[in-house]
Amino acid sequence: MSNPKELSAPLQPFAEIHPIARPNSSSAAVWVDPASLPDYGDDLTSTTAGNVSDDIKRLTNNTFLAYGVGGEDAFGFTTGRAVKFVDIRVDRSVEQHGRLQATTIAEVLVNRNMLNGAGMLHGACVAYLIDNTPLVVLGLVQGTNGVGVTQSMNLMFHSPASIGTHLRIISTSITMGGRIMSAKCEIVSKDTGRMVASGWLSKMQPTANKL
Repeated sequence: MSNPKELSAPLQPFAEIHPIARPNSSSAAVWVDPASLPDYGDDLTSTTAGNVSDDIKRLTNNTFLAYGVGGEDAFGFTTGRAVKFVDIRVDRSVEQHGRLQATTIAEVLVNRNMLNGAGMLHGACVAYLIDNTPLVVLGLVQGTNGVGVTQSMNLMFHSPASIGTHLRIISTSITMGGRIMSAKCEIVSKDTGRMVASGWLSKMQPTANKL
């Protein structure tokens, strides 16, 4: 039986143990390869903690900016560009008997573009922030399509957040199956620790005939 202390310890250095994996031939036709996306040139080496390689950090950020943000005329552009990753890591889960578990932590200040009519963080903006999942990270490690498309999302709103609130978005992978994958997320106030919202979402890997 594995020692729980060994399983809970971070994989250091992670990049040497698990470099970026390439998709196998059966999934290549539908693989959304983060390496093929535009390079936004954001240097995360000094600003983002974590035990994954700098390449994984860069590709995760590129994928978020390409799919989650898009161009200036895309929905949520201003909000998306304000989100910054501060930690990207992969550890072994004790509860899942040593299976790999990816976590991303991002931060953003609530600005006017994120508010509803009452001057509080809009529920749709919460969904936008929670849809940033760590599954891309896990996919890069395991050679799986971790980008996928969102299939379902279950949100719970715990407390309002006004302009200027420093949000901390903590997302953790749950499962990575052949086609279905899932993650959970908590959004908290960095300054007070107050829970703002939490959510669970599932994504699926599209097949070629449905693309």
